[in-house]
Amino acid sequence: MAIGKRQWIIPDCELPEPGEGVLKGHESVIVVNDSEVTAVVRVTLFFSDKECHKGIVWEIAPQKVRCFRNNNLKDMCGFAVPFNTQYAMKLESNTEIVVQYGRLDNRQTNLAYYTTMAYGM
Repeated sequence: MAIGKRQWIIPDCELPEPGEGVLKGHESVIVVNDSEVTAVVRVTLFFSDKECHKGIVWEIAPQKVRCFRNNNLKDMCGFAVPFNTQYAMKLESNTEIVVQYGRLDNRQTNLAYYTTMAYGM
């Protein structure tokens, strides 16, 4: 049996601008697929001031890990995530997965990087 959950929420997303430093500001979602089948993950973005966005689909091969960058149009299936805007993400998978979220924010000289586990159920 695979480790993980099929539904995940990341409540505190906010894509920072890339900035001027060597390390570029970004967000990423890391997905581990411990199962024997390809994970097909449907992503919904929730905003406070507009309709949610659906249509983002990620695939993770069996027993693999993938990192999806929220500032990468290819990873976001053509959707340009707005900079400096609070939003949330829901991930729904056909199989159990584990999800971690990370953000590198270099909008100040003392850059901040953190990761957190998403909420899974």
